[in-house]
Order: sequence, then structure tokens, then C-alpha cells
Amino acid sequence: MHIHIVGVCGTFMGGVARLATELGHTVSGSDKAFYPPMSDQLAALGVATCPQYAAENLSPTPDLVVIGNAVSRGNPEVEAVLDRGLPYTSGAQWLADEVLRGRRVIAVAGTHGKTTTSSLVAHLLEASGLSPGFLIGGVPGNFGVSARLGQSACFVVEADEYDTAFFDKRSKFVHYRPEIAVLNNLEFDHADIFPDLAAIETQFHHFLRCVPGRGSVVYNAEDPAVVRVLERGCWSHRVGFGGAADWQLDAAQALCGPGLAPRQPAGWIAAGRHNRLNALAAVAACRPFVPDPGELVAHLAGFEPPKRRLEHLGVGRGVTVYDDFAHHPTAIAATLEALQSLHPGARLRVALELRSNSMRAGAHATALPAALCAATQVVLYDPDGRAGDGVAGDTATHVTSRCELIDTLTREAREGDCIVCMSNGSFEGVQRQILDALTGA
Repeated sequence: MHIHIVGVCGTFMGGVARLATELGHTVSGSDKAFYPPMSDQLAALGVATCPQYAAENLSPTPDLVVIGNAVSRGNPEVEAVLDRGLPYTSGAQWLADEVLRGRRVIAVAGTHGKTTTSSLVAHLLEASGLSPGFLIGGVPGNFGVSARLGQSACFVVEADEYDTAFFDKRSKFVHYRPEIAVLNNLEFDHADIFPDLAAIETQFHHFLRCVPGRGSVVYNAEDPAVVRVLERGCWSHRVGFGGAADWQLDAAQALCGPGLAPRQPAGWIAAGRHNRLNALAAVAACRPFVPDPGELVAHLAGFEPPKRRLEHLGVGRGVTVYDDFAHHPTAIAATLEALQSLHPGARLRVALELRSNSMRAGAHATALPAALCAATQVVLYDPDGRAGDGVAGDTATHVTSRCELIDTLTREAREGDCIVCMSNGSFEGVQRQILDALTGA
């Protein structure tokens, strides 16, 4: 079967492309922008890609068109699909129909930490010998690919609350029907489709309605919005983490829970409380498959973080450069906390791109300055000049060009500094350019 994917370079749709290729289908795709890590993955798969949307991309006529949620009416390929009466579906529905049916699905949801926690679950199952399938909205460091079919009944999916497609405005995660649902946290985001937090909570409750009674809901007991969602009705076994729940961090921030004496996590997981909570959630989610929690915690030491999640790019002139996907105030603050843990006393210098729809709409403008308070310097990349004064704090420097951004961050850099680039997009490649400027490459 020839499957054509519209919006193929998105993290989710790139994973769909990989799964479809593993199933033996011929896959082509189109998008308006191709950048790593998805562009590299598509090239390695041999997927024929088109760098712009056009009706001509549908020739020869595919057997099925899978349409991403970033694509709207008016897109020339969408219009051609409708006018020609071609069969089409969404990425989430294709995944449910072609991959998840008959699998034991672990779906990880939440405003923050979905990619990291999904990667942790997949790693723990893999290290325990279970060879899970997965589709994750990033590239897990332990696997090097965003998706695979796997060789067991287990399948891990990053469960996004964003809408499914232009023709299906339900959240993507209602398609997955998981046996294990993980609710990491819940805050207001996606201001382009949700009017308020209550609307998001409703979608999360729809997600819970899909979990069978024999299944489990692993939830963050510290998060009031998550607790409110469960109070609206939960028909599955509840497993709490955080706070005083079943799985918790003790006073020394060690992991402990049923059958698990307090254990300090090793490696990357030890950086930042949010990562320890992600680890707790992952261990709890894996317990139905791996009974010994001590074995699971031991495997945490071998975890390699996903690409663009506090990713260490290199060191130049004694300055350490990181790339991070953070684009919500809570995630930004957590990233800076983790960097403080990894580099005590270092000057933290932030390059921030306000790229998400919520950021551009100003939905987080009030909370953003406080989230950045641990930073020594904040340089706001604002090529369109749309960000208002004070949006990232009164001391933030606004720049409109990459050259100015790179010069501002590297000119006064000194040994021991940390530079972290934060964006949920490509950031026009400035991360590597900053490192190159420091190393003289």
C-alpha cells in the first residue's frame, strides 16, 4: 500500500511514517519545513518527501492519505484529497487501527514530561527484556528512533491532548484506549484550541473514560488539576505518585514505593525534581509488566534522555551548551532547576524563542519572568518584533536576528557558563551555531 502523509515532519507524524514503513508500506510525505531530528529520521527511512504542499504531491495517487493536525482546510493537498474523493484518515486513527489494536498500550499524557516519561517507560521495558513498540514525540536517546513496532504486546505511546485533525477536533489521546494511562500533570496550554484549563480537564476526563476497569491510571497526586479530573470519575485502578501517594520522593528525594526501599536514582534522572517524578511515574506504569520495582529503578542508570530534552551539545571555551524543548513557564523553570543541579554556581544564560501558539498569543506572559528568575541572562529571539516589553522580564534582551543572538550570548561568555537554547521548533539552527562560535568551528 502507498501511504502519503501530509505534515510528515511533525514529531508524531514522522513516527507514523516509520511505523508504516516497518509494516511494509510505501511511504511518501510533504511538509513546509524539514529540520532535525525528524528530517534525519525520514531520510534514513528513504521516505520520499516534498518540501512544500501541492496537489501534485498526490501523483501517483496514494492508496491512503494520512493528514496531520497542523494541516487545515485551504491546504492544497487537503483540498485535492477532498475534491478527488481520496481515502484519508488522521495519524491518531491510523495508529489505533493499524498498530494499537490487540496491544497492551501504555499512554503517557500531561502538559509536561510526556516525551521524557514515555522514553523512560520504553527504556525500562526494553532493559527488562520486553522489546516494546513505541511512538514518542521525540527521539529517545536509548533507541535513536521515534517509533518502532517492537516484538512484544507492549506498546508505549506519547498521548497528546492536542486536536486530532481538521475533521476530528477530539484530542488525539482518546483514540488510543490504553490499558495503563499516565497523567503526569495538567496546566493551561494550547491557547489556540482551548479557551481555559477547564476545557483541557474535560478532554483528560474523556481520556480516562477509555481506560478499562482492569487497567490502571497512574496519576500525579501533587497536581490539583489532575486530582480534579479523577474526581469527575475514574473506573480503573488508581496508582498515585508524588506527595504522600503510593509512589513518592522521601525527604532526601529518593524514590520509594510498594516493595521498593528508598533508592536514589543515578545518572541524568537525578538532575531536577521533575525528572525524579517522571521516573516514579515510569516505574509505576511498568509494574504490571515487571513485578520487581528494584529492577526497574536499577535500569534508570542506563537511561539516555531524548533529543532536545536538556540535550548536552558540547563545550567551547569552557562554556557548556544545551538544547531544550521547554516552551511553557513551568517547563522552563524546571529546566533551569536541573541545570543548577548539574552545574552548581554556574551562570545560566538563556536563549529563548517564543514560538508556540500559546507563547505568541501571550498566554504565558505573566508567568514567564518568574520562570526565568534563575537565569543570569535572558536573550529573547523575536525576529518578527511581536513580543511586548517585559514579556520575559525587564532585564531580558530582545534581538531580531540570529547573528545578534549568537553575538550577544558568546561575546561575554566565560569559562564555567552554561548556555541553554529553549524552543519547541528548529530555532533556525542557532544551537549548533552558538557552539561553533565558541569552538571556532
